[in-house]
Amino acid sequence: MTERKLNALVLPGYLNSGAGHWQTRWEALDPAFVRVRMPDWHHASRDAWCRALDAAVAAADAPVVFAAHSLGCLTTAFWALQYASAAQLAKVAGALLVAVPDPAGPHFPPEATGFAPVPLTRLPFATIVVASSDDPYGGVPFSQTCANAWGSRWIDLGARGHINADSGLGDWDEGRRWLASLGTAR
Repeated sequence: MTERKLNALVLPGYLNSGAGHWQTRWEALDPAFVRVRMPDWHHASRDAWCRALDAAVAAADAPVVFAAHSLGCLTTAFWALQYASAAQLAKVAGALLVAVPDPAGPHFPPEATGFAPVPLTRLPFATIVVASSDDPYGGVPFSQTCANAWGSRWIDLGARGHINADSGLGDWDEGRRWLASLGTAR
């Protein structure tokens, strides 16, 4: 049996993912990882970000997986539950949702609009939610609530902050393995 090639759409959060971030490193390691360009990284609008994701999925060869971080996780959930057509959803093999932020939390950026309330409905594709016990943007209880509602596997990385460049993950091979496992989940 031959392994199918997955296309990975990279969905950074608010302000984008810079050098040293695991998403940026994954893109540098593998041309199958393509960043979804949002219309405005400094003023995130749910509608604009979901429409950008919809266009990226439409342009991608199937199957696709999402490598989402922070606000990219919420964009994925809203897109899947409120924007995507059945044909678009059929292209998605799964999503790795890392560091889900809580829009009601004290550190959620006021420049990000339309992301509350978070939809708490089962997502129509396989998902893994990865959380950190000391993430200032979304705590363990919030990420567990999302994972349970979305039908996701939930993974606690321990104290890793916002699971970004400051977390010291480097190329984060473990995360890439989790993402690859989603391509075989169907």
